[in-house]
Amino acid sequence: MYLTMFLSSVGFSIVIMSVWPYLQKIDPTADASFLGWIIASYSIGQMVASPLFGLWSNYRPRREPLVISTAISVAANCLYAYVHVPHSHNKYYMLTARALVGFGAGNVAVVRSYIAGATSLTERTSAMANTSACQAVGFILGPEHRVDDMGRQYKSVNSDGEGTSNAEGSIDHVAVVALNILFFVILFVFAVFETIATPLTMDMYSWTRKEAVFYNGIILSVIGIESVIVFMVVKTLSKKTGERAILHAGLLTVLVGFFILLPWGKKLPNIQWQEIKNNSIPRTAPSEMLAPFWNLPELQLSSNHTGEPVGCPVTQSWCLNTPMIYLAQYISSDVLIGLGYPVCNVMSYTLYSKVLGPKPQGVYMGWLTASGSGARILGPVFVSQIYTHLGPRWAFSLICGVVVVSLLLLEIVYKRLIAFSVRYGRMQEENC
Repeated sequence: MYLTMFLSSVGFSIVIMSVWPYLQKIDPTADASFLGWIIASYSIGQMVASPLFGLWSNYRPRREPLVISTAISVAANCLYAYVHVPHSHNKYYMLTARALVGFGAGNVAVVRSYIAGATSLTERTSAMANTSACQAVGFILGPEHRVDDMGRQYKSVNSDGEGTSNAEGSIDHVAVVALNILFFVILFVFAVFETIATPLTMDMYSWTRKEAVFYNGIILSVIGIESVIVFMVVKTLSKKTGERAILHAGLLTVLVGFFILLPWGKKLPNIQWQEIKNNSIPRTAPSEMLAPFWNLPELQLSSNHTGEPVGCPVTQSWCLNTPMIYLAQYISSDVLIGLGYPVCNVMSYTLYSKVLGPKPQGVYMGWLTASGSGARILGPVFVSQIYTHLGPRWAFSLICGVVVVSLLLLEIVYKRLIAFSVRYGRMQEENC
């Protein structure tokens, strides 16, 4: 299970930072708005597949959906590698390839339901953190059977070695819905972050496509190392403070990370000189912006020795009046979001699995993964539209508002986010 998660994450992180430059190269007709759909297509596929694979794993051996989903992922990645070959409609081939890769990634629901069914409450947080960190490769930790919240093996098992639970008591569906919403928000804000990274740095710092992929790749790698450290710390810290408090702290950290990204100051980003030279002025630009650009002292015209357009395109009218986001702001935000996101991620589905209790979790985990996929669909589309037309100030302000609302929701349902066995008095809360 750890190997499956590891390979899925590697495949995703290799591609995500290079999607925009690759798309520009294979199909010049594609714009930033289409980029949003390319990024979202992965999550559309995952959202469709997750409940299906989860349901499949409830009634059949889990190896079946895992093998099928992996085969789909391999074929889809091969298609993605060769989308430059056709002579036309290349962007649509890329859209299809990313959607199929996402469909294959729907096996995350199977992975999480297996781990939830093979661990006790005391083991759950550690196992979920290990899954996220992907430390162990190629091995399944724990017994090949289902256990209840206290680690006791079920007496009746099916052909896949999975138990069938007749645990008494109903699931707290208010807590289930709330955690789905919180997971949606967590994945939504991170989808915005990963989608906007390359276009934002190209606009703000006049990076070429190659530079943007290289530098953001380094930043993503550092964030990955930071996340692994966070997962290891969380395993210990959760035993002292509990998952709910850590989730709360993680959301606050994400909020501060996006707040830091709000533009301030007076310095404007460099403008792409090719567009100005060709007089590509947006029709919606204010009248004072129609003056010759080279006569405006506050605007710096950006050029590149390779002839590649660099800087903020004048077709985005906000480039002419929105202060740039300084590199120190961007790096600081990366560090904070890289700290808060993994904390929120692992705590949300750890709490979710505990709320569900010792019942088959395939379908429920499928819905959780689907809600995250829905966030990854809306996030890229949202940010590509808002960022392109209104700029980073509006985009990041709205994200901050979404996180604040999620914090309020967490406060409302805080006392309900307890384990199934604790809810029915079978275990003491301090033991989980």
